[in-house]
Amino acid sequence: MGTVVSINGDDGKFERGLWQSAEKLRGPVEAAEYKHIVLGLLFLKYMSDAFERRQAELEELTRDPDSVYYCDGDEEEREFILNDKDSYYAENVFYVPEEARWEHLQANATDPEIGVMVDDAMRAVEDENTQLEGMLAKQYSRIPQDTLEGLLNEFANLDLGGDQDMADQDRDVFGRVYEYFIKEFARKEGHRGGEFYTPKHVVELLVEILEPYEGRIFDPFCGSGGMFVQSHNFLQRHNGDAGQLSLYGQEINEATWRICKMNLYLRGIEGRIELGDSIRDDKFSRLHADTVITNPPFNMSEWGKDTVADDDPRFEYGMPPSNNANFAFIQHMLYHLEEDGMAGTVMANGSMSVQGTEGEIREKIIEDDLLDAVVSLPGELFYTTSIPVCLWILSKGKGEDGDEYRARSDETLFIDASDMYESVDRTQNVLKEEHISKVAETVRAYRGEDAGDEYEDKTGFCSVATTDDIADNGYMITPGRYVGIRREEDNGVPFEVKMEELSAELREQFQRSNTLQEEIETNLEELGF
Repeated sequence: MGTVVSINGDDGKFERGLWQSAEKLRGPVEAAEYKHIVLGLLFLKYMSDAFERRQAELEELTRDPDSVYYCDGDEEEREFILNDKDSYYAENVFYVPEEARWEHLQANATDPEIGVMVDDAMRAVEDENTQLEGMLAKQYSRIPQDTLEGLLNEFANLDLGGDQDMADQDRDVFGRVYEYFIKEFARKEGHRGGEFYTPKHVVELLVEILEPYEGRIFDPFCGSGGMFVQSHNFLQRHNGDAGQLSLYGQEINEATWRICKMNLYLRGIEGRIELGDSIRDDKFSRLHADTVITNPPFNMSEWGKDTVADDDPRFEYGMPPSNNANFAFIQHMLYHLEEDGMAGTVMANGSMSVQGTEGEIREKIIEDDLLDAVVSLPGELFYTTSIPVCLWILSKGKGEDGDEYRARSDETLFIDASDMYESVDRTQNVLKEEHISKVAETVRAYRGEDAGDEYEDKTGFCSVATTDDIADNGYMITPGRYVGIRREEDNGVPFEVKMEELSAELREQFQRSNTLQEEIETNLEELGF
């Protein structure tokens, strides 16, 4: 195996350095294809390292008289144990045949046929581990030999297999690497990369609000599986039992579906993840989940209205227009909720105020007392779109006999968190831990959780409104309508001084505008206009 590389610390330097090295090797390969090449190799390296570590452990156990694997010098029995798949599966380790092991592939990295060899290695791993069937990328024969050689050598010094005494920690390390690469590919591809990646900090906020301690969790648009990973992490942080969760997901894009499956496998997370269009081909038509958590594509057109029957039970509040799927997705979530279940989803801001058929559907959902909370978020949070978004929190258990929280019938919490962010660069904002904590604790206080503070409205940030209040606002649910405008704190600067500063700034802006106009007119004259 490769030399162990230090990857301690949470500042992201290791992941960032590894990404930069891999990106330099990309050459002429398109990012969309390179994504699956790199993620597939990372997953193979993880499997190979874990296999070799387990094999070395078994070798020691066959020579230990106190072990059930002890062979007492019987080499034939020892060889059987070292090649017995069940000896690996028992420790959640995939069986990797010799021709697919990293050492073998790296030794042949200069071979012009290395791409074919890697494709064959992926097939061999799938043949030996039926649960991986169809999951691994097999387009390496189309990748330049020098690119593959560089990646095989670059990843060689990573020890990703885990240690029995540190398995969770090491698995999390590889999870960090894998997640970082998914994020960076999403950033690199932009709009071309689709909507498969939801930033970790947005997912963390949703999970902290929904608090999925147990039951069935469903993500009908699961992308790379971030909602499941963060739900699992939430349980670990709160000393919960992962065995109390059952995970269900559906993803329309086959390549992304593979990424999701690998993302869960590498963390030892079990879940049923189906491939297909959730609206046109609902693989979980009978599922009623305790928690639905998702980030569907924003403002998606051509979502399949023409394939939906007029009496489809999912659309009891109305049939959304064919050019926007937002309220098709929201109703799909509600349909799959248990009677006291809760859903959280990311939505484009337009969903809060759109009129017409969609406005009528929103009105019915509100009148049915299903809207629990709305959170407006900052812009520039996503790599694939710059539009501002919000969170819808829906609940079927707001009444006296509902969920475990206080009864809050006829109430909805509004939070304006649009100014809570830290800028990473000119086009990217992130939610910091303190932002996530403030919003989540406000929701918990509103729900009356015992461990939380007592809730109170805060002008400019949060407010609880009744259904009548919302009706008075035309069933528009933009938080700014309800929380009001935060008054600026007096910084002790006299009004006259402030006014002079503002006037000077305004005069400067006018001057810049005049200068720019003159430059434009000069350029137009030079062009003959």
